[in-house]
Amino acid sequence: MDSKQLLNRVTQQLQQASSALKTPTGEAVKEATIEQKEAINQIFELFRFNYHNQFLKAFPDHDTMVMAKRLWARLLCDYSGAVIMRAAERAVKESSWLPNVHEVLARCDVADTLGLPSAHAAYMEACRAPSPKKDFAWSHPAVYFAGRATDWFFLANTPEQQAFPVFQRNYEILLQRLQNGENLELDIAPALPETVAVSLPRDEQRQRLQSLKKLL
Repeated sequence: MDSKQLLNRVTQQLQQASSALKTPTGEAVKEATIEQKEAINQIFELFRFNYHNQFLKAFPDHDTMVMAKRLWARLLCDYSGAVIMRAAERAVKESSWLPNVHEVLARCDVADTLGLPSAHAAYMEACRAPSPKKDFAWSHPAVYFAGRATDWFFLANTPEQQAFPVFQRNYEILLQRLQNGENLELDIAPALPETVAVSLPRDEQRQRLQSLKKLL
């Protein structure tokens, strides 16, 4: 691929991305945060270092690079800076060509970045967990809450091709909440007392009282 073809490819991607930044009503999508924009800056430096010649051909001037960064930041604004950076690093490891925004987007894995099981691994864990569900040693509370939101009976009695998409959606919602800094914790069951007081039947209480009176 020569420099002219590469430049045409990048220009086409930028135009496609630009049209994707508008909703059907023509309203702009939400803007990226400072953390996300900083991640985009770091990604472009990573690409410059690893794909020097390709990078300079793709972004021959400052204006082109600024426009590309803005588009990347908007298209990736659903993910935290850490997730975006991890996805870019994966793209570098797996590609000898300068990755585009869609290739980075495809590698944005919130679960992996947060150290949680993948959606399918979480689904299998939820399906195999014995009852009572709350007492099971979950790999993460998000798996339990995704299973509960999906409904345990539904998971146990519905084929995977129908149940997994429902579970996956619930799990991804919880991952987004975790990514936004929300805490998910299972309620801790109260500890059992060392001794349990049990009231005696009335007849036995009377007998013991009579015995105590005789002793006195």
